[in-house]
Amino acid sequence: MREEITREFLKERKRLNEIVMKYSSDKIKKIYSLDSQIYEEGVLPKKMKELLGLIASLVLRCDDCIKYHLVQCYDSNVSTDELNEALAIALIIGGSITIPHLREIFALWDEFNRKMHGSGEN
Repeated sequence: MREEITREFLKERKRLNEIVMKYSSDKIKKIYSLDSQIYEEGVLPKKMKELLGLIASLVLRCDDCIKYHLVQCYDSNVSTDELNEALAIALIIGGSITIPHLREIFALWDEFNRKMHGSGEN
């Protein structure tokens, strides 16, 4: 169920971004471009950058950003142990108000792992 929701989320995100690009000014397009470039491999590995994006998204409690960065983390081969350490930092910074989002993160992560590996571990 969550995988379907995630697939639909990514599909809708892409559709909406295409509409934004259709009507946006060069200034908005530059910000979108910068956002994409920031997460590319560099001195910091891509997976670390995605973990940082996930931490910030969790602290800010942005559901869309959390889903997006969690998918990117999984696609970047972030391990469950790495995810745990990063989420502990987000939880200590964001406080208990982030716990509902943390539950959703782990539920989606579990679904990714069960679908990919037949277990709840990555």
